Amino acid sequence: MPNSIPVPDADMSQTDVTVTLDDRIRLFSAILAATDYPQRSQERKRYHASPHARATLKYLAEADHNNHPAVTGMQALLDAGVTLEALFGLAMGCEFHGMTLRDSPPAWLPNGWLGTTWDFYQKASLAQWWASSPHDKAWEDALTQTRKIFAEVSFKAFLKPFFGDVQETLVVMPNISYPAETEVGVRTSTQLISIVPPPLAWGESNPWPYDEETNVTISYRAALAQYSRLLLEVYLAQNADKVAEASKKDLPVTDQIREKYPTWVEQFTALFISGAVSIYLEDHFSKPEANAFELMERKVRGMTLLGATISVMRRYINEYGNRYHSLADFLSIFPTQLRVAKKIVGN
Repeated sequence: MPNSIPVPDADMSQTDVTVTLDDRIRLFSAILAATDYPQRSQERKRYHASPHARATLKYLAEADHNNHPAVTGMQALLDAGVTLEALFGLAMGCEFHGMTLRDSPPAWLPNGWLGTTWDFYQKASLAQWWASSPHDKAWEDALTQTRKIFAEVSFKAFLKPFFGDVQETLVVMPNISYPAETEVGVRTSTQLISIVPPPLAWGESNPWPYDEETNVTISYRAALAQYSRLLLEVYLAQNADKVAEASKKDLPVTDQIREKYPTWVEQFTALFISGAVSIYLEDHFSKPEANAFELMERKVRGMTLLGATISVMRRYINEYGNRYHSLADFLSIFPTQLRVAKKIVGN
């Protein structure tokens, strides 16, 4: 397979999402499989990774690739608190052949470590591993299934009232390796990328196919959540004065949310993402899908303010272009409106 595998020929007029695989991501996913990340993620929450992910973990361990400098180096970075977003962002900043950076390295990157990742690719014969049966079919199926479910999905028009015209290409990369339990969002100079695992099933069952009818919105949520987070990151930084003014008023979040998201920006981002995903699901798919998402957000993530958040965000959307011309103008009144909505609609 080449470094970047585009979607098969299709009429893209119905979607603004590009679906692709990328060997830089697959390489870093394989290295991640050889660290203690799979074990630690299981300690946080039990799940069953895809057959390809489990086979990759076993293959690398049996061939004693777990002690390769690429693996021990990534382990050290994870132990130092470097995030998956930072690691996969680093991968996307490289030329694949040789894994050499196009721009200046981040301060946390150890000198020479990137070169070891290319050596790992060669020593572990990853190209042959991915091309072997049944792994080649597993990757191709993931690509085909993801392309199918995003064929008529459009996000940019929905995001416009909040961020204006989104210039970056929206990209989804299906990932049947690691991380197997969470999506990862990465920004490049031209792309917003959501790296998405297949929907997890219960117990010891394999993950669902991406296009399994009752689970497709899991992938939509993963993509939209990461695009929203990446866009908010830049937008709030560009409007730091408006954020500083707005953050003088505390958000009425629970102690559980405050502990998980200590800063005003983190709290706002968490509320915004949950609200945006719920509104999108209701408006573009169905009310039951939105209700199911909201229930999980409340139970699993403690987002008890979600109902009030949705009410306030819908008010902004409805008045966008009239009373409000940008999200930045709305920030200062968001905390007050959220408190009022909490009293009216409850949590």
